[in-house]
Amino acid sequence: MTAPWRAGVLSLFPEMFPGPLGHSLAGRALERGLWALEARDIRAFATDRHRTVDDTPFGGGAGMVMRPDILDAALASLADGRPAICLTPRGRPLTQDRVRRLAAGPGVVLLCGRYEGIDQRVIDARALEEISIGDYVLSGGEPAAMVLLDACVRLLPGVMGAAASAEEESFAAGLLEYPHYTRPAEWNGRRVPDVLLSGHHQAVADWRRAEAERITRERRPDLWAAHTRTVEPGLRRASVAVAPAAP
Repeated sequence: MTAPWRAGVLSLFPEMFPGPLGHSLAGRALERGLWALEARDIRAFATDRHRTVDDTPFGGGAGMVMRPDILDAALASLADGRPAICLTPRGRPLTQDRVRRLAAGPGVVLLCGRYEGIDQRVIDARALEEISIGDYVLSGGEPAAMVLLDACVRLLPGVMGAAASAEEESFAAGLLEYPHYTRPAEWNGRRVPDVLLSGHHQAVADWRRAEAERITRERRPDLWAAHTRTVEPGLRRASVAVAPAAP
């Protein structure tokens, strides 16, 4: 049997895990042994009787900083070649491409910060990859760790029912996903676009591609610019003009 994808989490609140990851797709995959999760308490690596893990910042300032010696010992306990990541708002944005590469590897070790931040020396010494899930600040790295783990786990072999679902999702081809519709065909005066009821598979595919391109252009010009740089204009399939659903 193939070894499961292994996630190690270092946190001051290990009891927060698996949390939402114990339910739905990720939870069932955890029960089936498709991935494994180990959450360790950073305080277990403190050396004083008060289990202190932070101290005042050199140079002054508000808040407390997590100590490098304590975090280094915690990281050493899980160091086995897996990528080690620190969740921080100053990190590089988490992307679907990075998620795919992490999911294709043996697993990941995640360090969840708290307080004012983490001593830079342990980040440098351990060559931690700093990742952010968005341009906002959380109380700690735990929710960000759950986001990253959920994104990775759903891509593991055997977790999702249909591989095609992952291939057509937002960001899979550098575009946001197209709109979805289901029964009833008309609801509150709003009809499903006729092309989706036509049974013409190529026309449906063209409509979905055109809608994905339109939504990406309108909502994420940064993604659209990157997409147009990586796909030669001459090779890009022509967008088709399809009337939207009635308002």
